[in-house]
Amino acid sequence: MSLLRLLPLFALLALACPGRIEAREVSLTILDPVIDTAAIPWREELSWTEFDDTAPEAPPALASFGPFRVIDPTSAEMIGVIDSRTPGQFAAMLRAYPGMATLHMIECPGSEDDEANLRLARMLRQARIETVVPAGGSVRSGAVELFLAGVRRRADSRAEFAVHSWRDELGREARDLPENDPVHREYLDFYREMGLSEDSARRFYALTNSVSFDDAVYLAPLQLAAMGLLDML
Repeated sequence: MSLLRLLPLFALLALACPGRIEAREVSLTILDPVIDTAAIPWREELSWTEFDDTAPEAPPALASFGPFRVIDPTSAEMIGVIDSRTPGQFAAMLRAYPGMATLHMIECPGSEDDEANLRLARMLRQARIETVVPAGGSVRSGAVELFLAGVRRRADSRAEFAVHSWRDELGREARDLPENDPVHREYLDFYREMGLSEDSARRFYALTNSVSFDDAVYLAPLQLAAMGLLDML
C-alpha cells in the first residue's frame, strides 16, 4: 500500500519566509485525552520570534546526496522531501562518510513515499545516527518518523514539528480503517523499534491521526519532550 505523509501545499505556504518564522499558535488536538497539556511547562520564550538576517552564511558543503548536505565527516544537514530515491542517497552518503554521526534536520516537509520513509528511518537507526532540530528548524509530516529514528533525539525550543494523518492511493486515511487493520500495526511496530513503549507508540500514533491529511497539528518541542520523545538542546 502506498501511503503519503507530506504536508499539503496550503500548509507549506504558511511556513516562514527566509530569515524569520511566522507567528503561529501552537495547538494540540488528539482523539483521546492522552496528554495533559496543562501539565506542560510552557514558557514565554516558546513564542516564535524573528531571527537575525545578518547571521553568517552556512559553510560550503563537502558533498550533497539528494536532501542531505554533508557539513563535515561526522555531520550532515537535511533540507527537502523524502521520496523513493532518498534511501539510496542516504546509503551513498554513509559509504562516502562512514563516520556520520549526526543529522541536523533543517527544513523537512515530509515524504512522498511512506514506505521509503520508514525504510530510510530504519537505515538511520541502524547507523546509530543522532537527529537534531536546531532553532528555526522545521520537521513535518512523515519527516517526524525520521526524526524519531535518531538513536538520540534533540531539538531547540524554537524548532517546529507538525503531524497529520497518512493517506493511501485510494484516498483513505487512518480513521477510515478499522482499529485492527494491519496498516496501523505497521506504524505501531515501527515506533516500538524506535524505542517507544507500546503505550507511548499508541499515544503518538493517535496524535498523528487526530487531524486529516489536509490539516496539521503543530507542536512545540516541549510537548514532545513531555511525551518522552526528545531531549531539549
